[in-house]
Amino acid sequence: MMARPLMFGPASRQLFGLFHPAEQPRPGDTAVLLCPPFGQEGLRTHRFFKVLAERLARSRIATLRFDFHGTGDSPGDERAGELDGWRRDLCSAHETLRGLAPDARIVWVGARLGATLAVLAARNGRCDPARLVLWEPVIDGPRYGSMLRERHVEAVDTTFCIPDLGWRRGYLRDAQAVPEEALGVSLSAQLRAQLSALVPASLPLTALHDTLVLARPDEAHTAPVGGRAAVATHAGAPRLLPAPARLDRRSLSQQRHGSGRCAQPPARGPP
Repeated sequence: MMARPLMFGPASRQLFGLFHPAEQPRPGDTAVLLCPPFGQEGLRTHRFFKVLAERLARSRIATLRFDFHGTGDSPGDERAGELDGWRRDLCSAHETLRGLAPDARIVWVGARLGATLAVLAARNGRCDPARLVLWEPVIDGPRYGSMLRERHVEAVDTTFCIPDLGWRRGYLRDAQAVPEEALGVSLSAQLRAQLSALVPASLPLTALHDTLVLARPDEAHTAPVGGRAAVATHAGAPRLLPAPARLDRRSLSQQRHGSGRCAQPPARGPP
């Protein structure tokens, strides 16, 4: 069955979504709301979520995937994106799916920052999922921001062969700062402040929702716990963004003196 594109949400904050109707639905079935990651991680998982939605629909599970305001195909300025607005977007998507599959119990499946937003929205109480499935939720905002900045510097250096020493010096001065831009995506001042304040203690799970947290073995101890949460590890799955090369004073010196990864231009001979 073909996916149905739709716009939903308040007139001042419209969102784009794709609804995958369940094949041969039955009363009491499950419906799934997919909560995508942010930025480059969202691009890398786009096909995964598309295939997942199609397979769920064939298994009689109606599925809605959508883009947060200012991201993907949804209207809005990405430079104004922030967690509180995206949390409200998730609840708008929940209510839309409730109208499309009125007899179903709704499960949220979120990845990375989308999983973080799922926790924030579920705790807020405006919408009530039957269960949460959280794939490597972002619970340490400064660490996440540091990862984004490292990956951005590495991408500029290795892909475009333009060493940006200013980025590297800034990283060495303040390794916890959240960047204004990361891998082609802008981060608003409000979003940067929210990520800087995001710590594991700010994301406790409640006893109101059954929750499954999918975490890498080396990060399982930092997964949000509490309430009716279970943590499962997945050693075989690749990271959504591979771990970046370490940026330190040695790598800065290498770039300054022309011994980094970028190929040097050939020396010119005599005219």
